[in-house]
Amino acid sequence: MRVKITLQCTETGDRNYITTKNKRNNPERLELRKYSPRLKRYTIHLETR
Repeated sequence: MRVKITLQCTETGDRNYITTKNKRNNPERLELRKYSPRLKRYTIHLETR
């Protein structure tokens, strides 16, 4: 049930992280605060497909 997803920075558009999620428990798109190396600070990263 777990699928690989890519997290994309909302400010730079860089795809910095790859993680997994369970589609049955979390059918909506994932949104996390992660570190952006280009900006050198934490930003919101959204799930891309």
